[in-house]
Amino acid sequence: MPSTPLQSTRKQLGYSAESVITMLINRAERIGEPVATRTSLKTKLSRWENGHEPVSGKGYQRLFREIYGRTNDELGFPPEIQDDEANELRARLAVARTVDSATIDIFRRQVDNARHVDRRFGGMSLLDQLRGHIDQVGALLRFSAGRGQREELAGVLTEASTLAGWESLDRNAINQSWDHYERGKSAAREAGSTSLLAHATAEQAFVLIDLGETALALEQLAEARSLADDVASPLLRTWLAAAHGEGYAASGKRDEALRAFDDARASLPVDPVDPTLPFLFLGDGHLDRWRGNALARLGDPQAIDYLTRALPRLPAEFTRAKVGLLVDLAYAHAASGQRDATDAYSRQARQLAGQIKSDRQLRRLKQLRLPTT
Repeated sequence: MPSTPLQSTRKQLGYSAESVITMLINRAERIGEPVATRTSLKTKLSRWENGHEPVSGKGYQRLFREIYGRTNDELGFPPEIQDDEANELRARLAVARTVDSATIDIFRRQVDNARHVDRRFGGMSLLDQLRGHIDQVGALLRFSAGRGQREELAGVLTEASTLAGWESLDRNAINQSWDHYERGKSAAREAGSTSLLAHATAEQAFVLIDLGETALALEQLAEARSLADDVASPLLRTWLAAAHGEGYAASGKRDEALRAFDDARASLPVDPVDPTLPFLFLGDGHLDRWRGNALARLGDPQAIDYLTRALPRLPAEFTRAKVGLLVDLAYAHAASGQRDATDAYSRQARQLAGQIKSDRQLRRLKQLRLPTT
């Protein structure tokens, strides 16, 4: 019998059935969702995964969405039931007419709050919440008959979509991530923001890098930098140059990668904060951390110096960034043949990545090979 989407997702993420049951119980306790006993869940999971019965109730469906980071469609769950079409349209048009500047400010704050949660705690529960937020803002934009607030709504939708795209990538939900970025780019065009479009285009290139399509990624990163020429702020140009540098490093192009990071360093403003781009962080050692990541990809021993200096400068709230930095340190020490340091950093990274459910970094750790000496 072919595996169900629920079973395929578990196997793709490398989870055992027993670990999934533990995650279901722990997550249910945290959010106050009643679930069956461990023994009953073992039977239920088997029947759900083998297609003998559907996953019953929205509570269990929500739990699976959160622990796997996937949508109802990706997990084989039925879509939400919609009301009568005509009445639904009238209701949505009426709601869209109520959108004003105060409403948009609320949406912006919600996205910014999500960023803070993402940096510190990862995306166990955040991704599902973000999808709901995106649906809400997207519906208001779709059913807004006049102009007025359309551009502002589209800007919020772009930021929410790119954050969801990054979250999805971190959960190894590659297709979902790509779709979020496609929506983000479309919304950026609706917003008339070249800066937002350049950022979404560049971030989407990391999906291509994770797929091993580095040539396509470099094309997309070059396109993003071209979009930003003469219109983007110095901070965004810095970020785009560094992103291009990572793309070159992933392609094994050392000289081009280092030149791109030199460009980034040269354009980094004295105050690396831009209120119009609250999703970019390049102060507090972030740019050094990024260069260290590129050097680690290239197997360059200088990576250890950059990453070691960046680690104590990383603010405590950047938990996800710390996981990536620890993984990079493990790879850098492995390339230098330092087994003990490789083992120490990989153990720290694995523990922290498990806490925030960074499936992307856990996958990198599985691919790490300890030095033989």
